[in-house]
Amino acid sequence: MEINKDLISIHAYLCADGYVIKSNNPKYKYFHIGFRNTNLDLLKDFQIKFYRYFKIKPYLIEGQRCRIGSKEIYNSLTEKFGSFYSYEWKMPELNDQLKKIWLRSFFDCEAWVTLEKHQNRNIGLDNVNKKGINQIKNALKEMGINCVLRYREKQNIYRLYIYGKENIILYKSEIGFLHPNKLKKLNDAINDYVDYEWKFPNDEKKLKSFVLNLLKEKIRIKGSRYIRIFSKEENNLIKLKEGVEKYFGMSSLVNKRVNGLGTIYYELSINKKEEIQKLIKLKIIPNILKD
Repeated sequence: MEINKDLISIHAYLCADGYVIKSNNPKYKYFHIGFRNTNLDLLKDFQIKFYRYFKIKPYLIEGQRCRIGSKEIYNSLTEKFGSFYSYEWKMPELNDQLKKIWLRSFFDCEAWVTLEKHQNRNIGLDNVNKKGINQIKNALKEMGINCVLRYREKQNIYRLYIYGKENIILYKSEIGFLHPNKLKKLNDAINDYVDYEWKFPNDEKKLKSFVLNLLKEKIRIKGSRYIRIFSKEENNLIKLKEGVEKYFGMSSLVNKRVNGLGTIYYELSINKKEEIQKLIKLKIIPNILKD
């Protein structure tokens, strides 16, 4: 069998949501190849690719499956790839391009996208096949997509997570989804990320005004000498520190912090009395030193 993009996609579909089986009853012999899925786009994709490769069209039952009986195709598939059973399938050795095609078809079947607005965005995938899901994890890692694999003992299943803006965007550009609902949710998840980078202008006059407005907007006051500005991006505060020193002659410190949940953030602090007096004079903060 010649390995090409159609065959590799068919293989992934069958490993994820399909079956390649024969009867053990000598009186009633059958050889069945089928792909179960409720999504019509995936069923049609399987049918088209199967027909292109094997020159025979599987019967499609909308909302249920795409199936065909063929001893010849059964033998060809099992001789080339081995077992397709849930605990036994293996991801073939593939070049980079075919690997992406295989992963896309597999994720189209098995993956989901989680979106809790401004809180949790990830791509998840469950599978019982330890060796197979580790192959998937390694293939993603080779593409620069970091993921986490956990074993869920009660369900006897392995769960893979892809999370973080960079990893999810890279998944979309390298693999993506054909499944329309998953693709939409993937785009929504990416768009849900807040851009935490402050856009400092290049023009000097605009930059001075931008720094002043940032101070007015971001400063937090606690007590009489506790002036803080927070950001998830360290570079934001480094640029702000440079700006307040250049344009307003104020010194400040940037420090790394960790909250009770383990989340890392950064803090710019202005503590000296003379610096606080400058903030008051610029009408950035009220007179907290009057007492």
